[in-house]
Amino acid sequence: MNAAIHPTAVVDKSAELSLGVEIGPSCFIGPNVKLGEGTKLIAHVFIESHTELGKNNTVYPFAALGCPPQDLSYKNEPTKLVIGDNNVIREHATLHRGTARGRAVTTVGNDCLIMGNCHVAHDCIVGSNVIMAQTATIGGHVKVGDYAFLGGLAGVHQHGRVGRYSFVGASALMTTDLIPFGSAIGNHAHLGGLNVVGLKRRGFTREQIHDLRAAYRLLFAEEGTFQERIEDCIEAYASNQQVMEIVDFIRADAARPLCMPRD
Repeated sequence: MNAAIHPTAVVDKSAELSLGVEIGPSCFIGPNVKLGEGTKLIAHVFIESHTELGKNNTVYPFAALGCPPQDLSYKNEPTKLVIGDNNVIREHATLHRGTARGRAVTTVGNDCLIMGNCHVAHDCIVGSNVIMAQTATIGGHVKVGDYAFLGGLAGVHQHGRVGRYSFVGASALMTTDLIPFGSAIGNHAHLGGLNVVGLKRRGFTREQIHDLRAAYRLLFAEEGTFQERIEDCIEAYASNQQVMEIVDFIRADAARPLCMPRD
């Protein structure tokens, strides 16, 4: 069917609406907005401009998408917000466009759940199958890997990295980078081990989890320097894809220090 638009909604003439789009009461759709097939805006959704949503997204009341970034360097450049398919964005969530001095685009992958009052700031990269619980907030330029879980009221400082399959506990404040498969807790957050519960839920085998645990103990042991332990880990687990993902994350260029266990 063609797009169904409630008579109280305001839709800019330049907006591109695919088949099956539903726009509920009192929504506002600004210029240069694209809504993919089957996407549904429940009611009172505000999409300012230069925003793309893929297929089968559901956006709940009072969410605000594609607003200008909260960055003093922004001078009204035509930056973008791009959201993939099958995402659920709940009430009062805010997702902002990029900045010209950043990536010029904020991106969200597929199959994410972004709960109420969450914030995705400018130039962020949010992967697929990410869950952001109530009021979780990520600052500008943050990268969140696939299948990461951010607990309620958790915050990630700008330019931070949250690895794949990791877990950020409720009310944790991340000023450091969290390794893939890791678990961070506290304020300021520290590394509390691996996200074993999440790995089991996502179908990781007993052997995979065993290897990750052994590599974790090796990497964060007290003996030797951190660089020596990284080299030992590479030697022992060079053929293990998950372990090497952690090693590559640690060795990558980064703006933030690494989240480490508490002394």
